[in-house]
Amino acid sequence: MFNVVLITPEIPPNTGNIGRLCVAVGARLHLVKPLGFQVNDKQLKRAGLDYWKKLDLVIWESVEKYLESVSPDQMILTGSKRGEIYYNLEFKPWDHILFGPETSGLSKELFERFPARIARIPIDLKKTRSLNLSTAVGIIIFEGLRQLNHVPG
Repeated sequence: MFNVVLITPEIPPNTGNIGRLCVAVGARLHLVKPLGFQVNDKQLKRAGLDYWKKLDLVIWESVEKYLESVSPDQMILTGSKRGEIYYNLEFKPWDHILFGPETSGLSKELFERFPARIARIPIDLKKTRSLNLSTAVGIIIFEGLRQLNHVPG
């Protein structure tokens, strides 16, 4: 139904949790190098449990290689400080939802290059900089499923 795209993820347990979520909802997970871990990382596998082997996984060598493979109108970028509130965006089947590295988010260059669809989860930025990556992915994915009236399984 959806493509979850992690651009240079850094924390193995986050990616493991996201992989498990993707299996649960039938989403494809794209990991874009460089990665902050090896895909056989013990923490990654632990968070993904035995679901990791069921994951529809694509690994890209670079952001540019990934971007060459997808149409801009299929992309939703995510950010904590810019964009429309996520539930105001229209989700479409097979959208690619891009999430940046845990410590920095997506690059300013990506936002400038693809400004059409940017999703933001509203939080109190005076109290916290961002949500945990796996939490943010869950919020966005389940809103997309809700909009499309898609129940996994």
